Amino acid sequence: MSETAGFDAASSRSTKHSPRLDEELEHEVQGMMKAERATRSEEWREVEPVGEDQPDIDADPAGTLTGGVPQGTTADAVVARAELARWLDRADFPATGGDLVEAARDHRAPDAVADELAKLPAGESYDRIGDVVRALGYPTET
Repeated sequence: MSETAGFDAASSRSTKHSPRLDEELEHEVQGMMKAERATRSEEWREVEPVGEDQPDIDADPAGTLTGGVPQGTTADAVVARAELARWLDRADFPATGGDLVEAARDHRAPDAVADELAKLPAGESYDRIGDVVRALGYPTET
């Protein structure tokens, strides 16, 4: 029996719910889809806007980072750290540099990430991504 048995390819409806529930769920979000904003009638459900005396969330309008760059580091270092952390799990630590290269490859990381991790000094163990970033020479926040 194939995996698609019981699925009508011509139908765009979900087979997870009943047709009645699908229609209810569709009706629930219809206002938001048309208005392109929240349509909740209860004010307490709305997201509260940023206060006048608070900094704007998009503090780096020229870059792609949201929230700005921490003091003591650069935008490139933040992006590099995020890319390394994206491909390594907490379960991968503690580990040596070679173990981290293998873990990144197991997670199907790009070659650039594996090459960067391969630059780690041999014989040292790393407990967290911050240790890896410092060992690679990236500046960290102060």
